[in-house]
Amino acid sequence: MTVNPIDLEVVTEGLISIVREMRQTIFRTAHSPVIADAQDFSCALFDPQGQMVAQGRDMPGHVIAMPASVAEIFADFADEMRPGDLYIVNDPYRGGSHLNDVTLISPVFVDGKLFLFPCVRMHWADIGGMTPGSVSGQATEILQEGLRIPPIRLIEQGRPNRAAFDIVFANVRMAEERRGDLESSIAACHTAERRLRELVARHGVDLIGESVAANMDRTEQRLRAMIRALPDGTYRYEDYLDLYTDGRYDAAIVRCALTVDGDEIEADFRGSSGQVAAVVNSSRAMTVAGVFIAVKSALDPGGLVNHGAFRPLRVLTEPGTVVHVSYPAPANAHSEVRKRVISAVMAALSQVAPDLIAADQFGTTFQNLIGGVDEHTGRPYLYYDYPAGGNGGFLESDGPSAMNPVDLGDISTIQSVERLETEIPILIEACELRTGSCGDGVRRGGLGSRRETRLLASGGAYSVQTDRTTVPPYGLRNGGPGAPTVTHIRRADGERVDFATPGKVAGFPMRAGDVLVMESAGGGGWGDPLERLPEDVAEDVAQEYLTVVEARRRYGVELDPAGDVDAAATVATRQRLRDERRWLRTTVTANPAYTGQRGRRRLAYVAADSDLAEGTLVEVHGAHPAPLRAWIRHDAALAADELALDDDGLRILGTAPHDRTYVRVLAGEGWS
Repeated sequence: MTVNPIDLEVVTEGLISIVREMRQTIFRTAHSPVIADAQDFSCALFDPQGQMVAQGRDMPGHVIAMPASVAEIFADFADEMRPGDLYIVNDPYRGGSHLNDVTLISPVFVDGKLFLFPCVRMHWADIGGMTPGSVSGQATEILQEGLRIPPIRLIEQGRPNRAAFDIVFANVRMAEERRGDLESSIAACHTAERRLRELVARHGVDLIGESVAANMDRTEQRLRAMIRALPDGTYRYEDYLDLYTDGRYDAAIVRCALTVDGDEIEADFRGSSGQVAAVVNSSRAMTVAGVFIAVKSALDPGGLVNHGAFRPLRVLTEPGTVVHVSYPAPANAHSEVRKRVISAVMAALSQVAPDLIAADQFGTTFQNLIGGVDEHTGRPYLYYDYPAGGNGGFLESDGPSAMNPVDLGDISTIQSVERLETEIPILIEACELRTGSCGDGVRRGGLGSRRETRLLASGGAYSVQTDRTTVPPYGLRNGGPGAPTVTHIRRADGERVDFATPGKVAGFPMRAGDVLVMESAGGGGWGDPLERLPEDVAEDVAQEYLTVVEARRRYGVELDPAGDVDAAATVATRQRLRDERRWLRTTVTANPAYTGQRGRRRLAYVAADSDLAEGTLVEVHGAHPAPLRAWIRHDAALAADELALDDDGLRILGTAPHDRTYVRVLAGEGWS
């Protein structure tokens, strides 16, 4: 039967409207700031086959991974579901993301048959574990990250499972706030059930079912048409996750081989680093979500999101790796792994659809937490912040500044300072753009942000779980990298406290008056910075995005005392900067392509008398838009103008032996 187009649109928008009302229910009734202000939650509707049929303006990192959790609940309970049931799960090994993301589903029956059902995924501000907020940069097993909930029936035919409720709330901090957030999710499910029954009364079960199927089919065909326009082939890229072994940088690698075959895309992550007893792993569900987010946002950003759009995509992973974690390894790097997957897929797509792809986003959720007890009230407190960073420049424009990237959707960039300071013993002393953090380019990257938070309580435990502290966001087409992520503590006496393992901190003791300084990464630049319009650089200086010195050093733009461009001096300075660039000829080596203890980092070889010291982190720009990152090793057999990589490295660059490549230094020696 062919569905009338008007009926199709009315039913489709009716389902989306239900999801939006679910969101409003949660937004207005949740207790914790991370839900009520930051909106760190998502809602969707599913069909009896576990397919997502509708979602609103939710957080893609949540909602795109929901089907994996729903599938696990179905695996255990599909034949036992009854009206009034409600199921809960947060297990990363069974379709979840990290333990803080708690997922509920509530099946709706019509005439005794399972119809559709609402699903809510919500970030709980605490789920137990070794640190307040359950986000530790130093966890070595998932048991340290909090309470792991397999698929269970939380409410059975309308009767709460009291034992389950008691176990959950006995193992989380600030239990009453968690209870309020859970009740908010349950209320959203009840709201959705009422609206679904109203929709059935208006249109009937059969028309709704036919419309759902037709909508998913047209969504599938729309994305397939976009993929079909791309040339077939396999496109490769690799990126890194921050990992430390015995206090030394030992990055883990995420490798992607993206194959376009007709109207389908296969993303193969086999060959990524093995899982580690450190916060650097995530679930397969997050990897699948990252692939979908990258492909959909690049090729079909305006189309609907439902299960039909998943059908043209295949994702290959190996269990026991950083992109497909297995018990008992930690899984709280869910967001960082998802973002590395997005970065790798986007870089691979830039080789085949270069005008559609922006330079790299800031690449981390940048989770900062301070927890303790407020001596003035005797009550526990938890401060959770996640400063947004810069996004990449692209063909038409500079990248957005201090704005959440595509995988975080509508999650709030800046929480209400008034609410935070009212409920938590802190003082927000600064919230501003981070000068100079943008990646250089014809289209510069967006700026990161800088926040300073003073602790007013007598003490607290600080934890951070973040990434991009060493290997920065990449630029495209010779664009420069964004500035890396930085955190430190400024003591009341002015002393600066840095961390031996940046971005991976657990329970650092803070004192009253300490200031937490958070500087998020900038977005990558697009295009050669020496070709940016000098007037645009002058405007960046006027807006205090860059200093006069940075304008000269990074863009070759000379400004007079009034801030106007000195055209003649700019031409000369730009020519000097071009002449100073390091160009090397590529060659193939049989030397080891990678190094690492628990991690895995690419090596690039240069002559033994090179001015590039061993251990220097560089990026190599070839024919493809995205650069290859590598650490320098010396080889006495190489000539002074040679740089040696294995065949795979040359394929990533799109270069052949003896091609010239531009080599940019990212960080000095000391990482080998």
